[in-house]
Amino acid sequence: MRRIGAMMIAAAAAVAGLTACGGDSSGGDDKFVVGIKIDQPGLGQKQPDGSFKGFDVDVARYIAKELGYADDKLEFKEAQSANRESFIQQGQVDIVIATYSITDDRKKKVGFAGPYLVTGQDILTRADDTSINNVEDLKGKKVCGAQGSSSPKRLADKFGAEWKSQFLTEQQGYGACLPLLENKQVDAISTDATILAGFATQKPGKFRLVGQPFSEEKYGVGVKLDDKDTREKINKALEKMFQDGSWKKAVDANFGEFGKFFTTPPTVERY
Repeated sequence: MRRIGAMMIAAAAAVAGLTACGGDSSGGDDKFVVGIKIDQPGLGQKQPDGSFKGFDVDVARYIAKELGYADDKLEFKEAQSANRESFIQQGQVDIVIATYSITDDRKKKVGFAGPYLVTGQDILTRADDTSINNVEDLKGKKVCGAQGSSSPKRLADKFGAEWKSQFLTEQQGYGACLPLLENKQVDAISTDATILAGFATQKPGKFRLVGQPFSEEKYGVGVKLDDKDTREKINKALEKMFQDGSWKKAVDANFGEFGKFFTTPPTVERY
């Protein structure tokens, strides 16, 4: 009986040892779950075959590898702007990489590593339209924005209610703005330069990114508020990505001709 008892204890210890070696990722089975956008070309987009593509996706893969997760342990989960904080707080994901701007208000709810990219609200026009070269040139122009986005609101606040009623068109997403611009129903689309670049790369040569941002958005990697250990590991992974050329490679692969607007990696901010 003693021998059987000893064997049972040894077996239990072995199981416990295996469990300890695994992670405590929110997906179970030692998965590393990343919340991403799935409808933003160039940043995070689900492909017809079920795979994911984009700059945020490449950053996520690099981080996962640096944290010791093989590619088959990486799992992507759709995150929308409205549920990014709750996903992190409830443990539905390990991290969020979804054009997630670092703000003082969000810092009260979640922690951030990064930034891994700095962008700003910019303007997309047709390639042959040279009449728009900065935000002031939008005053008498028809502009398309996305419903619920802060970008069209910023323009409406700047130019006033009359401009909004006369010149601003709002669609369900920026993808719906692109054909309106191409067909000359609007003169410009305005939101984060990265989002504009991602959509514009779908039709090379047809559009021009003005390259005069009039806001600053620092994209960060969202983690649990008090998880300083994971945050620092991600910060180190990002710094390595900046230094070894992988960041620039991901920029060129996802933003094509517009990669020239994102040539310098940002400085990681530790707080």
